[in-house]
Amino acid sequence: MNKIGRLMASATLVASLWGATGMVNVAHAADAVAMLRSFVKDVQTARASFTQVVTSPDGKKSRKSTGTLEFQRPDKFRFAYAGPTEQLIVGDGKKVWLYDTDLNQVTVRPMSATIGASPAALLAGGSLDKDFTLKNVSSTASSQGAASATPVSSQATSSLEWVEALPRHKDGQFQSVRVGFTKNGQLAALEILDSFGQRSRLDFAQFESKVAFPATRFQFTPPAGADVLNQP
Repeated sequence: MNKIGRLMASATLVASLWGATGMVNVAHAADAVAMLRSFVKDVQTARASFTQVVTSPDGKKSRKSTGTLEFQRPDKFRFAYAGPTEQLIVGDGKKVWLYDTDLNQVTVRPMSATIGASPAALLAGGSLDKDFTLKNVSSTASSQGAASATPVSSQATSSLEWVEALPRHKDGQFQSVRVGFTKNGQLAALEILDSFGQRSRLDFAQFESKVAFPATRFQFTPPAGADVLNQP
């Protein structure tokens, strides 16, 4: 998968997770798997800001970006990077659009091709147990092979409850996904280890659920003069 494909797939995954999140009963606070199961069936809309750090497989290079995410189930989202490079990723339910403002270029792919066999398909409403193994993991656990994503940001992860989802089939876009919840059950962080060994960590803030979005919020029209690239 090329860089654009990985970015679009990651954005779809993150948006799908947000579409399944909100708050869970604090009684489940020690069980991140229970939190995730509860989240998958609850919140329909969400909005948040995020900070993302992407680290190379060897851990020597990293890049940081910030932005906002808005989501409405099913399969509609708006993922806006504010910097250092401005990009907009919009899922309208059928297609995913990536607009690079610097290049004035739009890349568009079918939603089904973007999600593919990634965890997004499950977390957007599929069966968690059919294709994934879920387990609670320690926030301080070190990497155990390629499928264990160690936290890569400076945020204190010891205060979070983590669940790790490992795909049963190893031919997908991601090796593993880890989701971190606060003690009172709110989604706080997401870590993705892709099939190339690249790690992405997103920390969320200013979470708001039950947002009433206008009908046009998740529509996208390529700007005049932009190059439009259609990918299968």
